[in-house]
Amino acid sequence: MGLTRIEKIVFILILLSVVLLSVISKDKPIVLIAALCSITYTILAGKGKILCFFSGITGSFLYSYLSFVNSLFGSFILYAFYYIPIQIIGIFNWRKHLNKKTDSIIKTKLTKKQRLFYFSLAFILSAIVSFILQKTGDITPYKDGFVGVFSVLGQYLTLKRCIEQWYVWFFVNLLSVFIWLKVFLLTGSGLTVVFMWLVYFLLSIYFLYSWKKELN
Repeated sequence: MGLTRIEKIVFILILLSVVLLSVISKDKPIVLIAALCSITYTILAGKGKILCFFSGITGSFLYSYLSFVNSLFGSFILYAFYYIPIQIIGIFNWRKHLNKKTDSIIKTKLTKKQRLFYFSLAFILSAIVSFILQKTGDITPYKDGFVGVFSVLGQYLTLKRCIEQWYVWFFVNLLSVFIWLKVFLLTGSGLTVVFMWLVYFLLSIYFLYSWKKELN
């Protein structure tokens, strides 16, 4: 998978921690499987490996179900109608931009004008989506709205192999920790998901540093 020895050890410890936490909190098996798939996706995506999309598709399918049953309708639409299709596209797109020596993708970055355009548009759309979700009964309309729109941007930037995706995931993962923490406090389930988003948050910091180092 292109992981260093330390990365492999950390990867295994993270997965074991998720399993242990899931058993302790008595989460449903679907929550555990979704968390394992999604963490695997993030690590492989951070290493620029096409295999990430296969884990991502499985995790996205499971999270679309979890989001729906927990009344996170913005997240449900995001996973079911965006994440799954774009990750299928990602498999074919990344194959065209592989470094043959490392079998990993060739990384890129946006221009200043592109950054201004994408992030300004995302903030405007987030406000609009949040307003709409407020009318649907979503339990966290504003957080869910911003997470939804910025996740669309993040996945698009992932597809384009841009380092800016990690800035987006940093923001998305932090908000998602609070979203699923509220779900846990209301329902008593989903602690594994809270931990998973916290892991994502830490991984986004690590891979931002890693990609910066490689591009420089």
